[in-house]
Amino acid sequence: MTPKLLLFSALSLSVLSTLPANADTPREHRIVDLQAESSRDVQNDEMQATLYTELNNSNPALLARDTAQVLNSAVATAKDYPDVKLSTGNQNTYPVYDKNNKLSGWRSRAEVQLKTTNFKAGSELIAKLQSSLQLDSVNFSVSDQQRYKVEKELLTDVTKQFRERATVLQDAWGASKYELVQINVNTGNSGSYRPMPMMMRAAKAAGSDSIPAQDIQSGNSQIRVTASGSIQLQ
Repeated sequence: MTPKLLLFSALSLSVLSTLPANADTPREHRIVDLQAESSRDVQNDEMQATLYTELNNSNPALLARDTAQVLNSAVATAKDYPDVKLSTGNQNTYPVYDKNNKLSGWRSRAEVQLKTTNFKAGSELIAKLQSSLQLDSVNFSVSDQQRYKVEKELLTDVTKQFRERATVLQDAWGASKYELVQINVNTGNSGSYRPMPMMMRAAKAAGSDSIPAQDIQSGNSQIRVTASGSIQLQ
């Protein structure tokens, strides 16, 4: 899908000194602040997911063994999907107390995290891993490679807008020229978070042996670049 280009600019002006009408006013104090912004909606092309296991055991050593087995199995399964990067995440073990506040056992929680730009492979792997893991979250974003490409294009556009605004002000104030005093350029984005539907967990809870891979709708993120600075009218 071709990203839809949305360009807009905001212009804020502030004269840093009040200028009397007489001709003796020092022209070098005519400093004006400018701001321009350019943005684009870009389809998210990267998926990140977190799955976890929670186990209980009265023996912490056996609990650690069982947890390791689940994680090792997940790592082995992921090897069939070279386009998906899987890594282990947070791991915690903590005591469980009964109603009399006495130690009754131990509980562990361990996570695996995956990242991929191949949504089909990622969805299939998530479905397979849910035979032993629970799905915690899935979200989508723009990959670093795609973001860098779009930001380069927006940087060119916002710089052009800034210079055009400066020229407009130069003409409006009857100045012969302007000089750039300072400029700050910032990048940012408004991400799109889309959790996977809960039916993936519901299927496992109902005892299904096979959870189908889902079609992915990743949504969009807005990437924007702003330029703010000052010019001196001469």
